[in-house]
Amino acid sequence: CLVSGELNDAAVKKYDLEAWFPGQGAYRELVSCSNCTDYQARGVGTRCGSKQGAQGDMNARASYAHFLNSTLCATGRGICCLLENYQTEDGVKVPDVLVPFMGGMDFLPFVRGPLETTKGEKKAKKTKPAKK
Repeated sequence: CLVSGELNDAAVKKYDLEAWFPGQGAYRELVSCSNCTDYQARGVGTRCGSKQGAQGDMNARASYAHFLNSTLCATGRGICCLLENYQTEDGVKVPDVLVPFMGGMDFLPFVRGPLETTKGEKKAKKTKPAKK
């Protein structure tokens, strides 16, 4: 949770998820989520609830919705963090907490098959005169 001095006018609470990047020697933000209550809803007129109800029933009137602002997990940053922390000479060790989501795989080996011939290389082979 961030301190109030770090918040913008819209947010009343904000959470940042950070991860350690050993190559940079620093923690970097992966995702951020802010509770903006009804600040943004008032600007765009977004209401929720029922407009009809008994006369004087305060719960029956429509009120402004409360918004959450959040970035999805920056996938590239997450992958970089995993690679920097779990990469070995032969591949990438899957962190124990992620193994169930990887179908039980606990290691991703670096495997590279033979390179495929490009269209340009195939064409050059066909047009090249045979040596005698």
